[in-house]
Amino acid sequence: MSMSSSWEGDAFDPECPTRVVLDRVGDKWTVLIIGVLDEGPKRFSEIRVAIGGITPKVLTSTLRSLVTDGLVTREVFGEVPPRVEYALTELGRSLQGPVAALRRWAELNVAAISASRDRQADAGTLRSS
Repeated sequence: MSMSSSWEGDAFDPECPTRVVLDRVGDKWTVLIIGVLDEGPKRFSEIRVAIGGITPKVLTSTLRSLVTDGLVTREVFGEVPPRVEYALTELGRSLQGPVAALRRWAELNVAAISASRDRQADAGTLRSS
């Protein structure tokens, strides 16, 4: 789908393609990959180690999607052994601020959210007793 750069979506419209973008940029792995690549170009193994807990399959899939969406570049160097690096594009760099803010918000509020979940779980346990 080709749209002019001045087109604005309406994420509250269920048919709006903005929802696809939100799905991509709101994904936890995307948030973490953007954070890692904020430091500069990285190889696959460097990204995987930096994130921790991500399977190679999920990392591969997420990186492919980010490349397809124009947020990340994949550069293959003609070396032996082959070397591939991933880096943020200009569009990807434009996400650095929002992603860093979201990640920081999560870090600052994880205790409050965990406490709320615990209270809800306890309330559910009391009701079913």
